[in-house]
Amino acid sequence: MFGKLFGRDEARSAADPHALSAPRRKNGVHALRALGDARVLAVVEAADAGDWEAVKTALAPFDLGRDHHVLGQLADLDGVQDWIGRAVEEDEEHRALALLISGARHISWGWEARTSARAVDVTREQWRIFHERLHIAEEQLFEAAELRPGWITPWRRLLTSARGTSLGRVVGETRLDAALRRDPLDLESHLEWLSQLQPRWGGEPGEALEFARAAFDKAPDGHRLGCVVAMAYIEEWVESDDSACLQHPRIRTVLRQAAERSILHHAYERRLGWQGDYNMFAMALSLSGSSTASNVFRELEGAYTEWPWTFMSEPQKAYARFRKAF
Repeated sequence: MFGKLFGRDEARSAADPHALSAPRRKNGVHALRALGDARVLAVVEAADAGDWEAVKTALAPFDLGRDHHVLGQLADLDGVQDWIGRAVEEDEEHRALALLISGARHISWGWEARTSARAVDVTREQWRIFHERLHIAEEQLFEAAELRPGWITPWRRLLTSARGTSLGRVVGETRLDAALRRDPLDLESHLEWLSQLQPRWGGEPGEALEFARAAFDKAPDGHRLGCVVAMAYIEEWVESDDSACLQHPRIRTVLRQAAERSILHHAYERRLGWQGDYNMFAMALSLSGSSTASNVFRELEGAYTEWPWTFMSEPQKAYARFRKAF
């Protein structure tokens, strides 16, 4: 109501002419579609139609070699695997781009076959398909990285495939170094390594949190790398048997300070996909019981991103419940 009275919606539309209108929901919560951007929606719709020429045209405003968010939209889109192979083989000029998209899609497609079940519950056939798709992804992403040495997105995705195929710590560290040489403060590469450091993937307790703190210490005020601290605490909660493990004054203070020095800092830049950063902090702050969560939810205006709420049963309902509580 107040947004209408004071022209908030109109002001934001003027500031961002590509912003998609948020669908109206009874509880005020809506899943963020195509990163909330009309240009990204055009990419998704072209890919959904299997129209490679239209995909390339729609991708013109973006640098997929550095834009993890837009690449992620294509990687998670079912059906891309049915036509992207033709683009790899037939479009020599844009082969690197097609390889990147195909490699990223094969990783997501592989995980879809494996499912999120515990390793002991994954069938032999599921493992076979999972490794087959990740093997294809590795070959394609390495070729994309060779063709475009400045790209960071292949290396971030190669971190994911290394974890999935259990290639070990040394391989992972080598790929992380390759990513961070291209951008020492790249959040997505840090988040991938944060996952690798979890006990369920062979890490030591507390190792991921130490990594997150050290990484954010090197970032300037207003940098989104603060999200690695929020995710480190969410991962602590995932690993713990105590659902209230984050509800300690010290943790609330650390998370509040991280939010204030990153997403809530005046220097933070709301680039494409910023709602994902806010959702990470919204979940971490909510789990800690910090009142700062209300500031984050207010800025989101009900925009929900699936990650990281997928760690909870009925993710969108969990988001809505916490949003209402704060």
